[in-house]
Amino acid sequence: MRIGEIAALVGVTPRAVRHYHQAGLLPEPERRANGYREYGVRDAVLLARIRRLTELGLGLDEVRDVLADDEGRGLVEVLEELADDLARQEAVIRERRERLAPLLAEARAGRLPAEGPVSPELAALLAGLGELPESPMAAKDREILALLDTVVPEAERARLMELMHGAAGSARELYALLDALADVEVDDPRVEEAARALAAVLPDGMAVELPPEGAGGLADTFFADLAPAQSAAVRRAVGLVTARRTEGTERGEADR
Repeated sequence: MRIGEIAALVGVTPRAVRHYHQAGLLPEPERRANGYREYGVRDAVLLARIRRLTELGLGLDEVRDVLADDEGRGLVEVLEELADDLARQEAVIRERRERLAPLLAEARAGRLPAEGPVSPELAALLAGLGELPESPMAAKDREILALLDTVVPEAERARLMELMHGAAGSARELYALLDALADVEVDDPRVEEAARALAAVLPDGMAVELPPEGAGGLADTFFADLAPAQSAAVRRAVGLVTARRTEGTERGEADR
């Protein structure tokens, strides 16, 4: 992604992105041969997190402290100070304190995810996943969920997170199947096995028409972070869910 594309995706301006580079919050990405910056999904995840922190009212120095603390302890201290300050304000206080309350509760209890701050819906979804073994696919999945949590409109975000709850119980087995595809060919039989296992737990509401490879946008950014066989399995799973939903609709119409 170019700087204008990542800025539009996360909902900030290119000027803000450059400012975060200058402030040391956002590392400089690799550059193409023509000198343009080339951003990836991890850059977008970090930029989305910076946006969320600044929307809570944190200054850039406070954001830097939070990003530097991997265990979330710095975030607890900053949120407590911000909550005390907001208590002395009026109209804006009410809205900010409502957003802070669930985050602060999770942070004090030590349950704040590494991607935080996140919405209550995503916090509940991540809590439902529980403790998972080391899994590269699980780490990628959490990054994508954190990014979607910021860029998807609030009403759609709540619906999306609710749909994802159905797959949470099978996450351990699914991540293992997808991790096993990291170094195999796209025609390996395990690709179809993983696709069918994933499709079995995805709700019909996840049936979408994915853009073709190379079409650009968020889909390409997501799939570019996966191995070819993993990408093929996910695309196949979405296709299976779409076919299942279509068959169900046609069957229902035939029964009328």
